[in-house]
Amino acid sequence: MTDAEWAVVRDTLPVPAWLEGRGGQPEGYCHRQMIDAVFYVTDNGVKWRSVPGDFPAWDRVYAFFRRWCKNGLVKELHDRLRGKAREAAGRDREPTAAIIDSQSVKAAASVPATSRGYDGGKKINGRRRHVITDSLGLLLMVLVTAADVTDRQAARVMLPQLRDRFRKISLVWADGGYTGHLVTWAKEKLQLTLQIVKRSDDMKGFVVLPRRWVVERSLGWLMRSRRLARDYETPPASSEAFIHFSASMLMARRLARTATDAAVNSPQQAPTTLAA
Repeated sequence: MTDAEWAVVRDTLPVPAWLEGRGGQPEGYCHRQMIDAVFYVTDNGVKWRSVPGDFPAWDRVYAFFRRWCKNGLVKELHDRLRGKAREAAGRDREPTAAIIDSQSVKAAASVPATSRGYDGGKKINGRRRHVITDSLGLLLMVLVTAADVTDRQAARVMLPQLRDRFRKISLVWADGGYTGHLVTWAKEKLQLTLQIVKRSDDMKGFVVLPRRWVVERSLGWLMRSRRLARDYETPPASSEAFIHFSASMLMARRLARTATDAAVNSPQQAPTTLAA
């Protein structure tokens, strides 16, 4: 991270328990070093043992990653950055609409057979990432499942959680994979309007569809992180954590650039002198 990015991330870090008198002991390493190391693994896709010597020892970095995953701190950091990113874009922290979609990726040999499957439509043996974003493309929810879990099955799990966490959301856009009884169920049980955006029969080739392009762009952003080009993680929770880290990197860069541009473009006041 640059100094500007670290200034953004530092303000959104979860407060350690020992600083609030809730027990525990101080960290042995600087948070900036640890988060930089995890960002490096996410962005470059290296093995944990291949973390460069400029960072703390790889096993300490991995222990930091596992501890943050277990305690939900990865998602907490991501959600705080998302709130700041929405405010910087002139939006409220809480969204009122969302888009849902999924992405199938191949799984490495480290992925056990119990959490992998075959996506017959995409002809991919691996896992599927189900994501819900806001209208800016920022992640609201992530669920990693076997690739044979359908969009409707995942939506049955995700939409109630979305409703509980974001009470203002009343409209969700989706593609044709979410049609059927799910639309009626979401309306009756969750008071959510699931609006299906379909391709018309006369469309040929690549066509940008309203609203759906936002979540598809977000899935494209994730693929820029080499660790996410394929699923290498044994537990699905680790895959979800790397997705949150990838999105956090993107938002930190965006917020740092916005802060830098604002500082450059702000008019500088001339120094005042006191009268004799």
